[in-house]
Amino acid sequence: MSAALPDEIEVLRLRVLDRLAALLESQTRSRFFSHGVFELVRNIHQEISQDLRAAVVHGDEVTRTESMLKAEDLCSRLDNSLQWLFNERNRQWNKNGEYVRGLMSEFNETISRLSLTLIEKDLLERQSQVLESIILSHENISQWKEFVQHILADFHGIFPFNFFFIAFAEEHGLALHLYYFGNYSPATRKAAQHKLARQMLVSLQLPVDAPLDIEEFLIDRKDMLGSMDAIEMLTVSIPNHALNLAGLLGVAYASERNLTPQEQSVIRSILSVMVMVVGSSKVLSRTLGELEYYAAHDPLTGLYNRRYFNSLVQYEVGRSDRHHHEFSILLLDLDDFKDVNDSYGHPVGDEALRAVARILLQHTRKGDLAARLGGDEFAVILMETGRYGAATVAEILGKSLRETSLQSTDGKRYHLTVSIGIVTFPIDANNESDLLAGVDVAMYRAKQMGKDGICTLDAMDEAVKITRATRDYVEQLRVALQQNRMVPYFQPIVDCQSGEVFAYETLARLCQEDGDTVSAGVFIETIEKYGLGRELDRTIIRQALEARKACLNEDADSKLFINLSSQEIQGRNVLAFAEGLCERLEIPPDRVVFEILERDAIGDMTNMRKFLNDLGNKGFAFALDDFGSGYNSFHYLRELRFDYVKIDGVFVRNILNSKIDRALVHNLSRLCQDIGIRTVAEFVEDEDILLMLREMGINYVQGYHIGMPRQRI
Repeated sequence: MSAALPDEIEVLRLRVLDRLAALLESQTRSRFFSHGVFELVRNIHQEISQDLRAAVVHGDEVTRTESMLKAEDLCSRLDNSLQWLFNERNRQWNKNGEYVRGLMSEFNETISRLSLTLIEKDLLERQSQVLESIILSHENISQWKEFVQHILADFHGIFPFNFFFIAFAEEHGLALHLYYFGNYSPATRKAAQHKLARQMLVSLQLPVDAPLDIEEFLIDRKDMLGSMDAIEMLTVSIPNHALNLAGLLGVAYASERNLTPQEQSVIRSILSVMVMVVGSSKVLSRTLGELEYYAAHDPLTGLYNRRYFNSLVQYEVGRSDRHHHEFSILLLDLDDFKDVNDSYGHPVGDEALRAVARILLQHTRKGDLAARLGGDEFAVILMETGRYGAATVAEILGKSLRETSLQSTDGKRYHLTVSIGIVTFPIDANNESDLLAGVDVAMYRAKQMGKDGICTLDAMDEAVKITRATRDYVEQLRVALQQNRMVPYFQPIVDCQSGEVFAYETLARLCQEDGDTVSAGVFIETIEKYGLGRELDRTIIRQALEARKACLNEDADSKLFINLSSQEIQGRNVLAFAEGLCERLEIPPDRVVFEILERDAIGDMTNMRKFLNDLGNKGFAFALDDFGSGYNSFHYLRELRFDYVKIDGVFVRNILNSKIDRALVHNLSRLCQDIGIRTVAEFVEDEDILLMLREMGINYVQGYHIGMPRQRI
């Protein structure tokens, strides 16, 4: 039991027990003393009685005198003993009295401390009740003013008060939220505003003459105020380490109740929590508001963003369909806007985009919606507007932008123009995807017509269908890559003189779900246009090298030619990917030859040089595909170093019938022999072509006459 008591109370308990034990011991001694006195008096009385009785009966005068003297002496000694016993009794009584007084004092102190402990426990329980009502949730944060009222209502029920103040520093000055707990008269409220608000400003060390914007909150209570002079105010300011809580300066608690020091301490601790809760709630509320705003708005221009625009198009399709209304969409793309950024810098470009946004808002109605879709692309939804009305608005927007003079940071003036596509529901399309695809096509058609113009969709239905079909095909190709239905086929490349297999060219094939196989020529342009080339390259490289590994023991010397998309020369780490595979599969890198089309290789000479250098350092070889198809093929042989050139099959297939093609192939062969580059002739489709290529000195050949592409090496 004692282990559960505070240390000071335990000490008091032990002291009281010690005093009580001493008191019991004193009482025991007193009882022994009392018994001794009783026996002493009784024995002496018996002795005196016997002596006197004998003297009276048998004794003479002398004997009676001696008996009387002896009795007198015994009584004297008895008197002295009784006096000593009385003195001892008084001493013990005084000592016990001191013990009792000390015990009473210590008991009183113990009770006082227990009383304080109970008071503090009650205060802490009341404090916990207030704090438990403070729950930060999304709803409470988004409606933080109502949240504060709810907290104060609970606070008031536990620590009653009359007024509560929250002070904020706003852009225009000081703002004060004043909460009334009671049905006070206007005069009382005015007095509270004047006296208590100023008192709070003084406590927060703010200028008392600062302009105040007071917002009042009346919480219905039956409390009444006796006198404003009896009000006691407790004020807590924002801590120095938390000065950015949405401008919060502090809070104040005002009550006419007389508060104990313990109550004041607890209330101040609650007020400190309130400061952080109110400030944090307001900050989070503001942050949530900004997040909600920017979830639907473009941060640069303040217009709606693509996400909100798409959702509203979908909503407007349903609404207009129900009410049989028309609505139109304008898609605006600034002409040559990249030149503005390149010439004057992105800050000037950003200001130009904001100017475009202002023009859109200026020339559209309140119910219309203007959005920035990204970059220099904008859109407008014109509610309940047909094609003619939309064209009129587009003309106004184009004219206004064309006539707006913009200025760079160095004072130079420039102007912008815009290409605008128009689509109208339900004339041009009756669903969201067709509307957006159609307006995109119309806008690009306006670009093709010379820019700074407008194009509607009424004559472009077929273009929309083509665009949608292309997008659908892209998704089919994406799924095929994910499902590993893009596979390599292998076509043999043989030595032109011996006829032995020298290498295999890897050709991508699409395995359709119905079992048909589609050659790369059908889909490769779409793959590269829509950014799937990187994934295709890695898929084919991985499968081709795994197939080469499977037959490495049977055919250790043949090489593997692998086609790469043009983007790989931009440094997308395909060589590192292939190097890692070769190391894992234990395939010598010199067995792998990467090839790129001539038209792709010459488009970026700087990166091509770096790519070839990196390729050679890793041990791979390189072949230039479709050599001779460019305007200046011989120049590239001088500028770049290749291991192989594959002569364009357009020349090879006609060497029997065309003197020009025959001369070109013959001269290419001789040139490559002279500079040490080996040649591969493509499209070898019969024996006569093969014989002529052999006479020309071509190193290697491939084509349907040599071998068809097949699934395995």
